[in-house]
Amino acid sequence: MTTDAGLPQAVRSAPDRLLSVLAAFDHDHPALCLTDISRRAGLSLTTTHRLVGALTEWGALERDESGVYHVGLRLWEVAALAPRGLALRQAALPYLEDLYEATHENVQLAVRDGSEVVYIEWISGRSAVGVHIRVGARWPLHVTGVGLVLLAYGDAELQQEYCAGPLASFTPYTLTDAGQLRRVLAEVRRSGVAVSDRQVTEDALSVAAPVRGPDGDLVAAVSVVVPEAGAQVPVLIPAVRLAARGISRALGWQPEGSRAGSGSRRAGGHPSHR
Repeated sequence: MTTDAGLPQAVRSAPDRLLSVLAAFDHDHPALCLTDISRRAGLSLTTTHRLVGALTEWGALERDESGVYHVGLRLWEVAALAPRGLALRQAALPYLEDLYEATHENVQLAVRDGSEVVYIEWISGRSAVGVHIRVGARWPLHVTGVGLVLLAYGDAELQQEYCAGPLASFTPYTLTDAGQLRRVLAEVRRSGVAVSDRQVTEDALSVAAPVRGPDGDLVAAVSVVVPEAGAQVPVLIPAVRLAARGISRALGWQPEGSRAGSGSRRAGGHPSHR
């Protein structure tokens, strides 16, 4: 038997097969029957039954009365121990709430995982612009404000590899030219903020800023997403920066004197990604 990954089932290690069962679940497939898990994991039904049984017994999966499987609470408990997960969210939440109260728009906290941005917290109001975001959602780095921040402050090797690869497009305004993306990333580093204008949907714009850990390294990015029509970016920039700096301080970051004074001098400018 050949799996979806292109490898014969016999040569896949036990951990690979176990992880492939868990990987069968995603936001579009949160509930699966045994046959669906087998197909999506690229495993025989017998092997799938054995692995699913072990995962269910441990609590990583749960089976409802109809025989359909869901991700179990035990897996969530383990995931909550990730330093870029629950602990970061808890430190950030008061500042995210302040940013929401100041804007009443979508507020997001995200981290980088490889070439994607992963959202770990999201606050939204009834009247906020619609976004394709949920906690755990992933998007390419170049199409969102938080992703541009995370890419801009990544190392040179990451940026070179990312810009050399295919750049997915979602609207006519999405950055798909590598040279233009490099210029945008340089502007993000210069200004300390990113503005993603109508890159995911044609009615939304996001403003994002970096969140730093105790040693000053980038650990996350925070953003606010507003309707593109009538967006007052110069007003949003200081609010987003304030939230990012508050979260950074809560994580133990202490800005240098020269860095502390630079934000106010730059608050009036922003990169335009139209």
